[in-house]
Amino acid sequence: MEIIKCDHLYKTFDNKEILRDVNLSIPKGKIIGLLGKNGTGKTTLIKLINDLLTPTSGEILVNGKKPGVESKRIISYLPERTYLDKNMKVEQILTFFEEFYDNFNKEKAIKLLKDLDLDINLKVSKMSKGMREKLQLILVMSRDAEIYILDEPLGGVDPATRDYILDTILSNFNEGASIIISTHLISDIERILDEVIFIDKGSSVLTSSADELRKKEQASIDEIFRRRFKC
Repeated sequence: MEIIKCDHLYKTFDNKEILRDVNLSIPKGKIIGLLGKNGTGKTTLIKLINDLLTPTSGEILVNGKKPGVESKRIISYLPERTYLDKNMKVEQILTFFEEFYDNFNKEKAIKLLKDLDLDINLKVSKMSKGMREKLQLILVMSRDAEIYILDEPLGGVDPATRDYILDTILSNFNEGASIIISTHLISDIERILDEVIFIDKGSSVLTSSADELRKKEQASIDEIFRRRFKC
């Protein structure tokens, strides 16, 4: 059953088409890679799903309803840019999330902090970019959500940490939930993907099972993407 549906979706800014006739059906219980070069519309699509932008035309349905209060309850969203208050300590942020989200699991967050070697008493202003991105990922994955949307979750961390973070993602989301990972670092994440969506110039140009696509093309997802878009 689909958890997100996009039907003839368009988004225009200042007469420039950012998304053009996007038609997608995202199923429950899958890990989906939203793959494309920078500036192809991935983040715009994510913001539309999260009700942070309004479509110019077309429709998005999240669990059968238009994005709004109900969809925000079931979506746990990791934005591309940091949103953390630099004056707060990690422990204060955990308390804030626990009070704000009724599906936030503080015990899980504390365990993940230990796993990723982050000090609960550390102030955000004292963190590196990579540490802040780890913290944001922990906050997102500690919610018992139905949809997890991660926009460039690996951009600020070193290659040695990426596999550990992917394993953290795999082992810390609700059974039956869906994860959408938007990234241009395809080779780093493709091992965990069930399905892929290629985005180019504002359009969804390919949707496929990851295994079926690899078998058909006799190549990795990263290689297929590079061939198709001559990266």
